[in-house]
Amino acid sequence: MPGHWVQVMKCAERSGGGAGFPWRLSPRLRRPWVHALLLYVLTFGVVLPLLCQSLRQSRYFRQAAHLRRLTREALERSQARGEEAERYVRTATPPGGLGEGGGTPLVVAVVTTIRQQGAGYHYYLQVVAALHRLLVACRDCRGYRLLACNVDPDPEGHREALEAAHLITTVHRFGQGRRPAGGAYNRFEKEKEDYLYCLQEALSAYDPQHVVLLEDDAVPMEDFFPVLRDLLERRLTSPTTRGALYVKLYHPERLQGYLNPEPMRILEWLGLGALGGTSLGVVYRRLCGRASVTLSWAVLAVYTMLVVELAGRHYLLESRRLSPQLYSLVPATECCTPAMLFSAPAARRVLAYLGGVRCRPGYAKDTALYALLRAHGETAYALEPNLVTHIGLYSTLRGPIAEPSL
Repeated sequence: MPGHWVQVMKCAERSGGGAGFPWRLSPRLRRPWVHALLLYVLTFGVVLPLLCQSLRQSRYFRQAAHLRRLTREALERSQARGEEAERYVRTATPPGGLGEGGGTPLVVAVVTTIRQQGAGYHYYLQVVAALHRLLVACRDCRGYRLLACNVDPDPEGHREALEAAHLITTVHRFGQGRRPAGGAYNRFEKEKEDYLYCLQEALSAYDPQHVVLLEDDAVPMEDFFPVLRDLLERRLTSPTTRGALYVKLYHPERLQGYLNPEPMRILEWLGLGALGGTSLGVVYRRLCGRASVTLSWAVLAVYTMLVVELAGRHYLLESRRLSPQLYSLVPATECCTPAMLFSAPAARRVLAYLGGVRCRPGYAKDTALYALLRAHGETAYALEPNLVTHIGLYSTLRGPIAEPSL
């Protein structure tokens, strides 16, 4: 962008200042502050609003114009994936050797229950089909296991769990004489108890080194298992990360920007501004020959920071998917547990911590876990970008939804 304007001005000077070029008539237009003003006005007033108005994670997103359409398209895609997953589950068979090998380095467990709304989207089947397909294709995943925990009070009524049971080992929390506890129904406490049940089952059934616990609307990304392998074999073996209580594999995209209450991102933002300001400043100086590099650097550093924040940090993070080694571990923040990674010792501590609290509205299991993390002086991390896609527009926790929306 700066180079374009500099070249235009050089052409104007070489033209001898004809009447069609105001640069010769107004020397002020050749000053750096004018270039900066034009750059900011064009970028933030014209280019980014046009390019980013339909990007949901951008500050320029025009909700009134695009949200309803994007929601409809997301529902249509989810329904198509659900139908494809249903066909996959009906025809796929567990190949010989899947999950076998020396020891169990990892168990991926899925907590599932009947959804009163959104049943036609087959959220659970989407998760199971993706996990099975990706694990079959993973050549270096010997010993990895899949487990499903059917925590519905009527396990026989969970048709999708029964339908997928030949692909994924399934355990039932209720049934065969086991019934939900009586008393006033507290869905937040039941969700926590379901979570702990599945974590305990994964530990006792396979004695694994690590457990990934997924909710049944968290579909793994295509590089799910390669990234997990890199985490287990390299990233989580250092002294600083080995004892972490958990690693979050998902954080809502809307909360991934720099201007959110996660202060550790400010250093990244400043570093990105410094890099962008230096790079653009060098280009500007070479093209323009200006001596006021300090002013140019500051202006272009702020320019870089604003572009990334307003266009959406989420889209910058997506470039890290080029390689598992490019994913980053950052300090974990509160909110949301669709996908969590625990080491076996940490999982046992989580069982003890959460077993001693009672969840309620305003104090769900994710809030409780983060509070306990801080109370016990534990450390935890979040992986960026997300390793799962959260597809559940209909929640099992929040009650009926008349009109789902992204």
